[in-house]
Amino acid sequence: MSGVRKILISVLVGGLLVCMVAGYMTRGALATLPSLRSGNVKEGVVDQSPWQTAQTLASLAVSREEKTFAQEAERLADHEVDQAFAQALRQASTEATNLTGEALAISKKVADDQQTVKEDQAEVDRLAAAVKGPKGADLQDELDVSKSELALDKSQLDDEQEHLARASGDKRSQIQRELSAREAAMKKFDDQLAGGGEVAVISTQRYGTLWGRASAWFSQRSRKVLLDQAAKQSSDDAAAIGKKIEAMKASMGGKAPDAGQPTVAAGQTIEEKKARVARLQKREAADNITDIAQDRMQTEQQLAGVYSKWSKQVGVQHEIVNHLLLNSFALVIFVVLATMVAGAVVRALLARAKLEPRQARTLRTILDLGIQLVGILLIALVVFGPPSQVPTILGLATAGLTVVFQDFILAFFGWFVLMGSKGIRVGDWVEIDSVAGEVVEIGLFRTALLETGNWTDKGHPTGRRVTFINSFAIRGQYFNFSTAGQWMWDEISMNIPPSDHSYQLIEEIHALVLKETEEDTLLAEAEWRGASKSSGLSQFSATPSVDLRPAASGVDIKVRYVTRAGDRFSMRNKLYQDTIAVLQKSGVEAK
Repeated sequence: MSGVRKILISVLVGGLLVCMVAGYMTRGALATLPSLRSGNVKEGVVDQSPWQTAQTLASLAVSREEKTFAQEAERLADHEVDQAFAQALRQASTEATNLTGEALAISKKVADDQQTVKEDQAEVDRLAAAVKGPKGADLQDELDVSKSELALDKSQLDDEQEHLARASGDKRSQIQRELSAREAAMKKFDDQLAGGGEVAVISTQRYGTLWGRASAWFSQRSRKVLLDQAAKQSSDDAAAIGKKIEAMKASMGGKAPDAGQPTVAAGQTIEEKKARVARLQKREAADNITDIAQDRMQTEQQLAGVYSKWSKQVGVQHEIVNHLLLNSFALVIFVVLATMVAGAVVRALLARAKLEPRQARTLRTILDLGIQLVGILLIALVVFGPPSQVPTILGLATAGLTVVFQDFILAFFGWFVLMGSKGIRVGDWVEIDSVAGEVVEIGLFRTALLETGNWTDKGHPTGRRVTFINSFAIRGQYFNFSTAGQWMWDEISMNIPPSDHSYQLIEEIHALVLKETEEDTLLAEAEWRGASKSSGLSQFSATPSVDLRPAASGVDIKVRYVTRAGDRFSMRNKLYQDTIAVLQKSGVEAK
């Protein structure tokens, strides 16, 4: 393994380990809802986390029983948040009545602006009524001016009211905006609300595969944890509201001293009467806030109870999925055991059968592989189930098989090419992928050659049988040296020592070769013309040729001639014998 590959593998393994460790450390991100996390910051003045929690958990409900609990939780959470808004508005109104300092001055100015706006509106109404009379045309301009003054005064009043809210800490406007946004969201939620669903037994049994049951098991486990957290949070919220109620009662000091007394007492001044009325109004507001808080506390307690019951229901469904998981594991184990037993039975039967060792081993390998493939297929069906997209699966399987068996497919069609008029036949002398030899077999998928050496050098069979996939006929190339007479070019070579009549000897050798191959030359040219089916080949000749090359020991000659492939050895030996006889007759020693 190269150094670069080792470094790459090390980097990938390191990255995998870092991701696994980081994933384990951040596993709590999926185990806790954002509205249940400690230290969660409220987005507005009023805490709407009970509704956010209920709405999020409702989206996780699966069975009909769970959806029933989810709807009850949403109803209670909705009521609790509505009461929270009501309590916040009442508290803000109570706090807004106790104004001091700058806030008190601004409130007086607001009152003056309100009176001014009221007077402007009365003037506009008077002029609008007068315009409809007989002298209305003269009052139209005055009406337009009054309307402009009214608009300016209203704008000034709005600015002063916002200034007063900032100075006094009045949160009623902000609470009102949040309430309006919530009402709009709830209207949209009510429009999208849908019920239904299946009961728990039917819902869990729909997980018919081991993979689906395992996924449901983990999902239920996470859902139960979230429900337990939501129940605990609701209980904590109820306890916190209870403490606030006790604090409010303690601040009021029990019943008001004016309680049970007549509204008007003898001898009281006007200021005392006003003070007493203010105390009674404050007491009434405090009682209303306390009643709302108590209702919120009871709602939170009921909500905690709903979450607890919902969690128990998920636990029941969890037990059902556990049972189904055990059935799936038992089925997988049964398939594995059945595969092992079937393999043992097959081996025992083959051991008793009277077969050759090689055939027995081959048959045992095939049967073992078949049994294992069937076992793997059955386990895959148990784990993943039957494919839902059959056309897609078949298409992908066909594409995969085409890629895997493309050589065999090309070999099958290559057989038709080889069987055509331009193909090859048994006995032809061909060259395929730089391997030359005689064709001894042409099968549906394979072609076999009896290998020979180089055509012009040795040409002897090597005794090896070479087999080729027929795909070479389509995507490769092959050379067929055979026509009807299987003609081929061969050659003989020798060295003529230097002498006065060297060229005469060369001419005699050339004439000798011409004479010995004359018949073959004429037949070869005739067959080549017929094979070409045109006169274009007539310019080529099969007449033997002599190539000369000067050498230190005289002249090297190479004579090329045409002969039948089957007669090339006998023809070559005969020509050598005749050539040696010519040289001996001339007193020259051949080399």
